[in-house]
Amino acid sequence: MTGTKQNSAGFTLLEVMVAVAILAISLTALFGAQSSGVSLAAETRFNTQAPLLAEMKLAELQAAGEVFSQDGDFGDAFPDFSWELEAEDAVFDQSDLLTDLDSKLQHLKLTIRWGEDEYSYQTESYLQGSNEDE
Repeated sequence: MTGTKQNSAGFTLLEVMVAVAILAISLTALFGAQSSGVSLAAETRFNTQAPLLAEMKLAELQAAGEVFSQDGDFGDAFPDFSWELEAEDAVFDQSDLLTDLDSKLQHLKLTIRWGEDEYSYQTESYLQGSNEDE
């Protein structure tokens, strides 16, 4: 027998390195997609809850009667959510109808925040105050 026959039953180093590179690239893409999915889910949660919390807070403030600038949070029911209300007398110089109202209108600007100011939702509305002569 002049020639010897070698059986190689394993992988070469080059084949292993190519397989690891393909695995690393695919896992990076997979984890990137997972991360963006989690981020979008958090944003969707905020975009759903913030308008509802804003309406709830405005209704609560209207029911209390006197509305003034203030801030706070939503307690344990909605952790990490906070609110800030800016209230000022509304001024309508160009409308005789609105300037002749018996009671003043208040311009309300309510801001809902979640987390470390990462997400913010703002709504504006007007509230008619009680008659000053009463």
